[in-house]
Amino acid sequence: MADDLQISFRPLALDDLELLQRWLNNDFVARWWPGWPSLEQVRAKYAPRIEGTDPTKCFIIELDGLPIGFVQCYRAVADSPHLRALFDEPEETAGIDLFLGDRAHAYHGLGPRVIRDFLRRVVFAGPPTRRCIIDPAHNNFAAIRAYKKVGFSHIRTIAIPGELQPSYIMAIRPEELPGD
Repeated sequence: MADDLQISFRPLALDDLELLQRWLNNDFVARWWPGWPSLEQVRAKYAPRIEGTDPTKCFIIELDGLPIGFVQCYRAVADSPHLRALFDEPEETAGIDLFLGDRAHAYHGLGPRVIRDFLRRVVFAGPPTRRCIIDPAHNNFAAIRAYKKVGFSHIRTIAIPGELQPSYIMAIRPEELPGD
């Protein structure tokens, strides 16, 4: 993937929910994200995030202005008993989840670039954040490789309620984020 392509993040909008639902029902995404949600289910879950009544911040990933994926950031680590116990500073720990919407953008080195940019521009640029976690399925080897390229390291593998597979908990601190 060419380094001169522009990656940007724009807040998820109500007009994006049909696209999000299509992505979530794509085999490429659905094998790792629970569901096969209807548009009504997507609206019920993401509209509160768009409207600000749910604190999770959601974004559309754009490549040269075209939507190619989804990323979200949450500060609920301190509210999650299964995650809180893993960290000494849960209130200053953020979590992210993301996916590229289709296979055409995957396996070209784009994922690590997207994650590094998002960490720099959003996660570590916001409220004091001393650590960021991500929790891919323990058998999502492509995602785990991408996260390791960014600088994430494995903390522990645990079962999280509602997840399809055990989660391979990984974390990174701002000072561990590699330069370009």
